[in-house]
Amino acid sequence: MTSTSSRASRQRETWTSSTGFILAAIGSAVGLGNIWRFPGVAYENGGGAFLIPYLVALLTAGIPILFLDYAIGHRYRAAAPLALRRIARPAETLGWFQICLSFVIAVYYAAVIAWSLSYFVFSFDLRWGDNTAAFFTGEYLQVGAPEISSTVVPAVAIPLVLVWVAVLVVLVLGVTRGVQRVNVVFIPLLTVTFAALVVRALTLPGASDGLNAFFTPNWSALTDPAVWIAAYSQIFFSLSIAFGIMITYASYQRRKANMTSSGLVVAFANSSFEILAGIGVFATLGFMAQQASTTVDQLEGLTGPTLSFITFPAVISQMPGGNVFGMLFFGCLVLGGFTSIISILLGVAASVQEKFGLGQKAAAVTVSVICAALSLALFSTTSALLALDTVDQWANNIGIVFSAIVMAVLVIWVLRKGPTLLAHLNTVSTFRLGWWWIGLVAVLAPLYLGYMLYERVRTLIVEGYEDLPQWYLNTFGWGTIGLVVVVAILLTVIPWRGRDDPSFVPWPPLREEPASQQQPVLPEQEEVR
Repeated sequence: MTSTSSRASRQRETWTSSTGFILAAIGSAVGLGNIWRFPGVAYENGGGAFLIPYLVALLTAGIPILFLDYAIGHRYRAAAPLALRRIARPAETLGWFQICLSFVIAVYYAAVIAWSLSYFVFSFDLRWGDNTAAFFTGEYLQVGAPEISSTVVPAVAIPLVLVWVAVLVVLVLGVTRGVQRVNVVFIPLLTVTFAALVVRALTLPGASDGLNAFFTPNWSALTDPAVWIAAYSQIFFSLSIAFGIMITYASYQRRKANMTSSGLVVAFANSSFEILAGIGVFATLGFMAQQASTTVDQLEGLTGPTLSFITFPAVISQMPGGNVFGMLFFGCLVLGGFTSIISILLGVAASVQEKFGLGQKAAAVTVSVICAALSLALFSTTSALLALDTVDQWANNIGIVFSAIVMAVLVIWVLRKGPTLLAHLNTVSTFRLGWWWIGLVAVLAPLYLGYMLYERVRTLIVEGYEDLPQWYLNTFGWGTIGLVVVVAILLTVIPWRGRDDPSFVPWPPLREEPASQQQPVLPEQEEVR
C-alpha cells in the first residue's frame, strides 16, 4: 500500500461522539417505511396481537443481525466490500452485492422524498382537491400503462433535482460535518414534529375508534405463519440491516465505542417510533371513518404510497387546520426519508472511495451524480410509480433477504468468524453477549429468512405481481436482481487501487480478562491476501 493510502487509512473519519453515531443510526432506521408501512402491516396481521411476533422478531432477528453488521464494520474498519474482503477475499462479492442494492434503493427512494416535498408545498393550499387518487396518479404523476417511458414529468423532476443537490452537499461535507450534523438536527426535529402531529391526531373526533381498530388483538392471527413472516419482514427492513449501511456506519466508530448498547438504543428507538406512527396514523383514520359514516375496517389504502399520497390528503382536506397537519405530516416524510437516503449513499460512496482510491469528496460527487442521473431518467417519468413499486418489491423482499442469509451462513458457518466477532463486541461493549447470539445469527436467521425468501419467490413466480405483464416483471423485478449480481461480480474482479492494505490488523482486545471470564480469544492478525 502506498504511503498516501496509509495516511488515508490512519485519518479515517470517526463520529465525534456516541450520541452522533446513535442519532445517525436512528436516522437511517427511521424512514418512510416506519410511517407508511408499519401501521398497515400491524393492522392487517392481528392488530394488537401483532406486537407479540413483532417483539419476538426484534429480539431474535433484528437486534442479533444488527450486532453482526456492527461487529463486521467496527472490527474491520471499512465499508461492506473491504470489510468482508478483510475477512476473506471471496467475501468481497457479497459486500458489493449489498452496496449495489443500496445504490438501486437510493435511485428510487429519492423519488418518494421528492413526492413528499411536493406534497409539503401542496399542503399550503390543499392543491390535491377532492379526488386525491386522481390528482396523485393523474395530474401529478401522470401515470401511464406499464412501459419504459422517457416522458419527463416536470412537477416531479424539479423537487427530485433539489433532493439530489441536498444529498450531494451532505455527502461532500463528509461524516462529521455532513451526515452527523444533519442527523443531530433532523432527528430531534422529526421527533418533535411527529409528536405534535400525533397529539393533533389524538384530539380529532373518532380518534378512539381508530386506536381501537389498531390495538384490538386478533389472537387467532398468532397461529398464522404469514403473520410471523410479516413481523420478521417489518423488523428486518425497518432496521436498515444486511445491505451495507450499518457496516459502514459502524466502521466510523471510535475504537472504544460501546457497540451493543448503542445498538439496543437504535433498535428500540426505531420500534418506538413505529408504534408512535401507528397511533398517529390510526387516530387519523378513525377521524376519516367517522366523517364518512363508516368503520376503519371498511377504509382502503392503509399502507404505502396510497396511504401517504391518497388517503392522508383526503383526511387532511376534511379536518380543521388541515394545512398545518399536512405540512407536519409531509415534513416528517421528507425528514425521515432524507436521513435514510444519506445513510444509504454514504455506504456506496465509502465503498467507491476505498476501492478506487478516490478522495472523500470525489467519491461523493461521483456516486451522487451517477445516482441522480439514473433517478431522474427512470423515476421522473410517467412510468415512475409502477417501476418504483416493482423495483422496491424485488430489491427488498428478494435482494436484502438473500443478502442476509448469505452473510449469516458465510461469516458464521463457512469462515468461522462467530467467536471472533462475539469476542470483539464483548471487548468494546458494556452489554455483553453470549453464545446464544451466534446461535440466533447462525441457525435461526437462515431458517426463518430462508422460509421467507422461498415463500416470496414462489408467490412472485406463481401469482406474479399487481397484475403487471411478465415482461415488465422480468425487466424491473428479476432484471434488477440479475443486474445487481453481475455488477457485484464485475466490481470484485476490478483490481484495487485504494485501501486494500495487506498489513491490516483488526483491532485487538482493549483489556485482558481473567481466564474464567474470557470469551474466545481474538487473533492478533488476520490475513487479507
